[in-house]
Amino acid sequence: MAFTDIDNPELHFQIKTYTGNGTAIGSGGQAITLDGDEDMQPDLVWIKDRTDSDRPRLFDAVRGVTKELDTSDTTGETTLTEGLTTFGSDGFTVGNHEGVNSSSDNFVAWCWKESADAGFDMVSYTGSGSSQNVSHSLSAVPHVMIVKRYDDDGNYWVVYHHKNTSAPETDYLRLDGTGATVDDASRWDDTAPTSSVFTVKDSSQVNGSSNTYMNYLWTEKQGFSKFGSYTGNGNADGTFVYLGFKPAWLLIKRSSASGTDWILHDNKRAGFNVNDDYLAANTSAAEVTGNTYQNLDLLSNGFKMRGAGTGTNTDGATYIYMAFAEQPFVNSNGVPCNAR
Repeated sequence: MAFTDIDNPELHFQIKTYTGNGTAIGSGGQAITLDGDEDMQPDLVWIKDRTDSDRPRLFDAVRGVTKELDTSDTTGETTLTEGLTTFGSDGFTVGNHEGVNSSSDNFVAWCWKESADAGFDMVSYTGSGSSQNVSHSLSAVPHVMIVKRYDDDGNYWVVYHHKNTSAPETDYLRLDGTGATVDDASRWDDTAPTSSVFTVKDSSQVNGSSNTYMNYLWTEKQGFSKFGSYTGNGNADGTFVYLGFKPAWLLIKRSSASGTDWILHDNKRAGFNVNDDYLAANTSAAEVTGNTYQNLDLLSNGFKMRGAGTGTNTDGATYIYMAFAEQPFVNSNGVPCNAR
């Protein structure tokens, strides 16, 4: 019996909290070392200032280390000479840009290693203006895709999630917004992705002629990642969602109605249950701490809602989520992990 595909999640995903020191690159910047027992050179780093209102900054190794995208906005790619400047062998280096290293502010960085074994691929492509298939390297069907046009401003983030609706290839969500699921064939051409390609149609958001796009793609790996949906019950004895691992990171969006943020929880910021500190991927707002609405427990085998907030647990509402593991519930040798 296979309990997990990945015994050691730290080889593929890690979270780092740090305090900014405001040091410029000319003075060496600030080198951030990941906390895990395993060294991991990240390929995708998503940084958020927890103390002050500032945009969530995303950097990847495909577009170039200093190239930033903002998940709360429709702006295109920006070059930050004092942003993230190096992907190191076990972390990264930042300059004195306020969004990544403002002196005395608290930050969190969510870091992924690109690997088909861990179910993560990054694809940059050029739009054709008409339906086209674009190759990826997952060697498995993508369960989540997040696309952003980055050569110009005014283009929003388009999200595919395989549990969004019963026919997810017909629908999309916006990562930079609060809206519900939208049915629109101009995004995925009503065509489900395969183990080798994904399809984009004629929207300028995903496939404008000669425009450039970035697609971040994930497929589930047992014991390491899960991308599913659940129904809220509206009370403090909330819905329990089984993952098969202890989650390190959790992103939740109400898909059945508009007006709610993309809620982010992780195991580093609060560090205990009830996990009542959250950030929103679609806003520049500082961290919300001690809330009693969008709170939850991160458990050894999944997560459980402990509040009735509209962003996570409205009675009868449908939510989609992305989750990555701190450790599997049971490792490949059949040994259970520790409960929180």
